[in-house]
This record gives sequence, structure tokens and C-alpha cells, in this order.
Amino acid sequence: MGQYDLRARSRRAMLESGFEPEFRPEVKMQARDALERLRQIDALAQDVRDLRHLLWSSIDNSDSLDLDQLEYVEQIDDRKVRLHIAIADVDWLAPIGSSIDLHAERNRCTVYTGVDIYPMLPEELSTEATSLRDGRDRFAVVISMDVSEDGGISNTSVCRAVVQNRSRLSYDEVGAWLEGDGAVPQKVAGVDGLDRQIRIQARVSRWLLDQRVKSGALDFETIEAQPVMQDGHIVDLHVPHKNAARSIIENLMVTANSAIAEFLEAREVPSLQRVVRAPARWDRIVDLARRVHEDLPPVPDPIALSQFLIRRRNADPVHFPDLSLSVVKLLGAGEYEVVKSAADHVGHFGLAVHSYTHSTAPNRRYADILIQRLLKATLAGTPAPYTEAQLSGLARGCTERENAARKVERLMRKVAAAVMLSDRIGSVFDAIVTGASNKGTYTRVLHPPVEGCVTRNAYGLDVGDRVRVRLIHTDPDKGHIDFECL
Repeated sequence: MGQYDLRARSRRAMLESGFEPEFRPEVKMQARDALERLRQIDALAQDVRDLRHLLWSSIDNSDSLDLDQLEYVEQIDDRKVRLHIAIADVDWLAPIGSSIDLHAERNRCTVYTGVDIYPMLPEELSTEATSLRDGRDRFAVVISMDVSEDGGISNTSVCRAVVQNRSRLSYDEVGAWLEGDGAVPQKVAGVDGLDRQIRIQARVSRWLLDQRVKSGALDFETIEAQPVMQDGHIVDLHVPHKNAARSIIENLMVTANSAIAEFLEAREVPSLQRVVRAPARWDRIVDLARRVHEDLPPVPDPIALSQFLIRRRNADPVHFPDLSLSVVKLLGAGEYEVVKSAADHVGHFGLAVHSYTHSTAPNRRYADILIQRLLKATLAGTPAPYTEAQLSGLARGCTERENAARKVERLMRKVAAAVMLSDRIGSVFDAIVTGASNKGTYTRVLHPPVEGCVTRNAYGLDVGDRVRVRLIHTDPDKGHIDFECL
């Protein structure tokens, strides 16, 4: 089974889910032209703000080249800063109606299968011309706001600018350094003032998180193992974990997305917002809490749920990922909706914000390009590029395609796990029961981090039971893994 072609399976999964995995010739041609247009940036930059002097930096995965945003914080005083987020200007090289735009509209997002990446935009754009690579001048849309120690936001403004990334940093190195488990990364130490800048960003991130937690922001931890590939073969599964660096970017991006949604709302510009409603299946979440001797209110209450999750993480970290996954499923998936004013918004139950959009990843998500075009039209004082009816259709399409992308990514994680275990039939593992119902009994192996179905000796097992299981069957093509309980 070591010869199983994971790349062919991922491409088939893309086609079966209605994605277009390859770029058409006209898209590739436009992408090459876009690289040529990049040489005009100095002449075109005269019409936008020049913010290249600011100490911009990015933090992302070490192998990421499709860099969407940069961060910079100005210290106003000990209790207030001015936060700037630069977002890659994708629209200028992928205008409405272009071949690049039409391909992006068909797929709506980049799909990360763990085996291959299927970019929404040609790599000539996403990893070069519209990527905020270090040492390169790039166009961006910059949102700026004052942030106070209590997490309050004020004086929000948006502008178009030319920026330059001073240092491309990685989550793992920066996280280890900030948490005291590693040295100052060379890319931090090598740029004058960047050490202090990153520490300020970490402090502002904590201000913002503390405010959201008080409002009921939910903090989950789910296990989504990614395949580790070597010479085209899977050799291990890796679970990325949160650290201080990931928290910085998560909190700054949530704040930026919320501020941009409010910026458009205040001007009554119809736009897309990412909404997560109060869960219709709240009674099932209440039942989950009762199983661990906890009580939740009878009606949806994000603050009570947030505090419950914090307590469970501290009390039972081993089972917390499984509880997190159950709650995530019961909350339901987010979706895009058209919102014109504050009176229309539904809000995001999980993030505990009233207004929220997706705007900070235009190299990877089509919804973010739509928001960028609405922002640029608003700044220019020109009519919106879309009618409300068009936006509604685009919102439905973005929701549907992003849901399809997650299904492909989940399938390929299961396929990769089944391939990796296919030579280990008969091996015995320590595991935890994660599901027990008339649909079947499921267990999560502690290492490697895979989940499968208990098809033998499952009687009497319940969620949370620690068990020993033997691998008896795998079906890589379907991503099935079967165990028997010992």
C-alpha cells in the first residue's frame, strides 16, 4: 500500500467535489502579465500612501509563501496603541471579470489537502505578485485603529498604501521564543527594533483576547492531523498546536475583520459578513455539560459556555479536544450573509463579536477579495461593484464552496491516515472512545493521532472510555480505519 497515489486521490477528491484543480491557459497567461505589471508599482504608488517606513512583519507557517497580511503597532502610551494591519491588495492584479477572477470565483478558496495545495489564485500572484513577501514593495489595504488596555477599539481608518515586509517570521520559532522555550529567532534579532515590536504585539493580543473572553469568546482545541510527506510518501502525522505566536495573529485578525465589518456598516455599504448563529441544538450542549456534572443555562449563553470550556480544558486536557469537536459540530458551520447596517447583523456566536467579516486572506479566500473591492470603492467614493442581489448569490456560493473544501480536506486527512496505517494491521494502540451511538462506535488513537471505527467488541463502550484497540482493516481510498477492542 506504500505505492498508493495520494496526489491522484486528492485531485480526484477535488473533481468529485466540483472544484477546478488546474488553471486554464488564459489564466496562466494573465498571471504572467501580472508579474510584468508589478514592475509599475513605483509609478502607481504615487496615488496611495507610502507606508514602507513602518516596521512591518508577518508571522505564518514556516513554509507559507502566500502571505496575506502584515502587522505593526505604534505605542501611544502604556495603556493605548495604534494597531495597523496591512492586507495584500489582490484586486489590482485580479480585477472583476478577468480570467484570474473567474477562476477564483469558481473555486472560491484555496484547498489544503495536506498532500497538495490547490491555490485559488495562480502562484505567480498568490506567492509572488500579491504576496507580502519580505523585502518586496507591495500594494495593500491598511486598516488602522486605536486599541486601549481594556480591549476597546476607536478611531478606525482605512487606506490604500504601498508597504514592505521587513521580516517573514514563523509561528514555531516566534512561539517558542515568546514562551521561553527558544532563543530569539534570527529574523527577529536581525532587524533593529523588531524584538520590542513583537512583544508589543503579544501584549496587545492579550488585551484583545481578554476583552473577547469576557464577552464569551469560545476557545476550542481540535485534533486535525496533517500528513508529513517525504519523497512523495506519508511518514507521519503532525498536529499543529496553538502557541503565543498563533494567538497574536488570531487575535489581531479577528479584531481587523470585525473593525472592517463595522467600517462598512457605518457607511451603510452592503457587504458580506461571516455569521454563526446562536446554536439551535443548545439542549445537546447542555446535555454534554451534564455528563461531566456541569450546568449550563437553558438558553444559549456564550459567556457561560466559554467559562465551561475553560474549566474543562483545565480539568481534563486529554479529553478536551473531543469535547471541543462535539461543541463545534453542535454550534453549526458559519455562513456568509449580506449585511447593510448594524441593525441587520446576526453576529458571530463563537467569536463573541457583533460584526465580523472575512477580509484578511484575499490570496486564499474569494469572500476577502469581494470585501476588498467594496472597501476600495468606498474609499474612492465610487458605486459599489456589486448589487445586493449579486452579493447574496456570491455569499451563497462562498459558503457552499468553503464547506466543500473542508469536506475534501477532512477526507484527505482520513485517506492519509489510512495509507500510513495500512502496513500496521495487527498493531495495538492506546485510544479514547470519541463516539458511541446507533451509528457506530468511534475511537481516537493517541499516537499516531487517527480516528477509526470499532467494528468488533464495541458493546458497552461509552464516550471517554480509555481502551486498547487492535487495527484490523484499512481502506485508503475511502479513508476508513477499523479496530477491534481488546
